[in-house]
Amino acid sequence: MKIAVIGTGYVGLVTGTCLSETGNNV
Repeated sequence: MKIAVIGTGYVGLVTGTCLSETGNNV
């Protein structure tokens, strides 16, 4: 499952970290 994370700054970093920790491909 690939999830595209579009965003910069704090929100983008937190979202990317959470998704990567769940085992998704960011």
